[in-house]
Amino acid sequence: MQTILGSGGAISTSLAKALTRFTKKIRLVSRNPKAVNESDEIVAADLTNAEQTSLAVEGSEVVYLVAGLQYDISIWREKWPLIMRNVINACEKHGSKLVFFDNIYMYDPNSLYFMTEETPVNPSSKKGMVRKKIAEMVLQAHKDGRIEALIARSADFYGPGIDKTSMLNETVIKPLAQGKKANWMGGLNFKHSFTYTPDAGAATALLGNAPSAYGQVWHLPTASEPPTGKEWVEMTAAEFGVKPRVQAAPGWLISLIGLFNPLMRELAEMMYQYDRDYVFSSAKFEEAFDMQPTPYKEGLRKVIQHDHKL
Repeated sequence: MQTILGSGGAISTSLAKALTRFTKKIRLVSRNPKAVNESDEIVAADLTNAEQTSLAVEGSEVVYLVAGLQYDISIWREKWPLIMRNVINACEKHGSKLVFFDNIYMYDPNSLYFMTEETPVNPSSKKGMVRKKIAEMVLQAHKDGRIEALIARSADFYGPGIDKTSMLNETVIKPLAQGKKANWMGGLNFKHSFTYTPDAGAATALLGNAPSAYGQVWHLPTASEPPTGKEWVEMTAAEFGVKPRVQAAPGWLISLIGLFNPLMRELAEMMYQYDRDYVFSSAKFEEAFDMQPTPYKEGLRKVIQHDHKL
């Protein structure tokens, strides 16, 4: 049995499909789980509840924590450490391995120009501090011999069938598909990597089933040489056959809007990711597993074909 905690999102759906290569027994866990594969077992559970988490993990060889929380720092501070503690304890109790799907928020902002697994951990944001704490909990539990664990880390992501969880899908692809201007946060001339969700799902499944991968951090396969914001807009507009119209939202504007909009207020502290080059390297993974990431133009075309029927 391999179990996905936090099912229902973009990554968990791709992961559930990819896991069929390795097992016929897949359990999907969330507050309101829905099957992805015909044979999936579904379990409703609240991961902030230790007993429910333990029951959800019981019988699992590998557990994948891919849960997402509301984008609110007060919720993150309260619930993320609690969820991670419950999951680690459950995996220890039931002898399950843990794969934690992570992001790059804990990295030093001055090192985003070329991120590897060795990039300094020195977050500047409140959300980055939370991510640093829970990643350390995972690695410490492995170091202490309580569980076998690894971290699978992704850049910002894009992919087919994603609803409101991808910056690229929401601010560039969708508006251009509707004949509107694209909206780009930060500077248009900075490079920005995006991980293709089917690649992320396939690679996370591969890591979970590779004994040698545990005890390490892995960057999931992400195409090299990322386009700039301007190039992302131009590439997308070309696929739709429209003009690459775009408006950029600088950090000061996001902060101003944040005075009146709670979501923008939460986003303001993360704007440093869009005012400099953001280049994510997955060379370690590609060399270890001989898996190449989907090229950007190909991934973009697949998203548009799937979501916009072109």
